[in-house]
Amino acid sequence: MKVDIWSDIRCPFCYVGKKNFEKALDQFPEKENIEVTWHSFQLDPDMKTQPEKNSLEYFSERKGVSAEQAKGMYEHVYKAGKDAGIEFNFDHQKVANSYRGHLLLQLAASKNLANEAEEALFKAQLIEGKNIDDEATLIEIGKSISLNEEDIKNALVSDEFAAQVSKDMMLAQQMRISGVPFFVINDKYGVSGAQPSPVFSEVLEKSWEEFSAGDQGLKIIHSGESCDVDGNCD
Repeated sequence: MKVDIWSDIRCPFCYVGKKNFEKALDQFPEKENIEVTWHSFQLDPDMKTQPEKNSLEYFSERKGVSAEQAKGMYEHVYKAGKDAGIEFNFDHQKVANSYRGHLLLQLAASKNLANEAEEALFKAQLIEGKNIDDEATLIEIGKSISLNEEDIKNALVSDEFAAQVSKDMMLAQQMRISGVPFFVINDKYGVSGAQPSPVFSEVLEKSWEEFSAGDQGLKIIHSGESCDVDGNCD
């Protein structure tokens, strides 16, 4: 059974959602029969990387709120992380565009290392205070999960992986996904946001019951000539 996850490396709630989903999956009796696919969803794509800028100050300016309000929002996210077993370090978080991080993720996915890449990138951005738009940093992250340095360098300028990022974003748009994290289970049930583990457990159990009874998710009852997301028409 498939689980598709749309997420962004800069999103703390995406990391919380990942941890809560993994807790539910670890307790799920059929976990070996679950195929998880990570998809790119870039937040704030026009962001200019400014590693020297204070992240709280950037957030305050971006959202049009006071520094005090921004700090309160950060505290809420910090508590959600702590409940999920994550020690967020927002004081040293870098203001960095996540696009090249998504290119690294696409490379990792092609090597069946997407989950490892997501974990390493989340830690780099949200705990370790690293610049996820810096080539040397991305090489370090990639090598830490056994990716080849030359492959990483090529991925960061790859048209193929850029197209895959665009494809993931287009799929999200077609499915009317406007925020992340977003989980699609068995091509049928959508779970939005960093839900607690019991919610993921419930939807996994319900979906598996239907899947094992022959429900393969979305059903196409009529099929005609069409064009796919890559622009191929038949």
